Amino acid sequence: MSRTRSGAPPLPEVSLSEYQGVRSLHLGTVWIQGSMRIAKPDHVELEYVQRMLASLLWLPPQALGTGLAVQLGLGAGAITRFTLKALRMRTVAVELNPAVISACRQAFHLPADGAKLQVLAMDAGRWVQDPAHHGSAQLLHVDLYDHEAAAPVLDDADFYAACRQVLAEGGVMSVNLFGRHASFERSLAHLVAAFGAGQVCSLRPTREGNCVVMAGRDVALPDRAALLERAAAIEARFGRWGLPARKWLRMLRPVAAAQYTPG
Repeated sequence: MSRTRSGAPPLPEVSLSEYQGVRSLHLGTVWIQGSMRIAKPDHVELEYVQRMLASLLWLPPQALGTGLAVQLGLGAGAITRFTLKALRMRTVAVELNPAVISACRQAFHLPADGAKLQVLAMDAGRWVQDPAHHGSAQLLHVDLYDHEAAAPVLDDADFYAACRQVLAEGGVMSVNLFGRHASFERSLAHLVAAFGAGQVCSLRPTREGNCVVMAGRDVALPDRAALLERAAAIEARFGRWGLPARKWLRMLRPVAAAQYTPG
């Protein structure tokens, strides 16, 4: 969770649960904000979090592991651990709630800050607006839900335009939307307006309703054969992280610009 604090209620308390070997993070409700399999902490446990990493398909193999990875919203730290440990990228995570950061360090194997990791307790909206960060990120993952986990809390046209500014040329963003919420179509319209036609793709929703949408800054997706090669390489390289990359290809769909124009 990482959202604008102006007029916001107090931050919810963080709690943990464990069930069948999986530890989960909660923010004052039963809704799960992130999970980790205790015996396999490197494995990306939640399906929608795995799909957030489908943005790797947009990058040529030689670009994997280069540049800066940014996460807006820490959750249980799964993507942060992946970009830091698996991709070995310089990584910045922005999380509003200091208690979430503490929980990730104590219970979810999040390393301390160092030369390649910086975790910031601040508002994600302010971070993306800072010109110092423009053009800096090769990978940007946006997962900004409050304790009710119903719809994104930063989701307007200005926010997505700022996210595009944060990306380096050829960079890719993944955003977690809720496909069953009334805001979903509006969110897609904002993304198409910010990134342009041909730069937005979605995956079909998970059983829980999470719909991951990817958008690139001046990125050309390769043909199907090249995507299959990339997917196979991702599965081979990151096997222990549990990324079903070839499965992603069966659910990848371009978002038609004409279908989503801001109203």
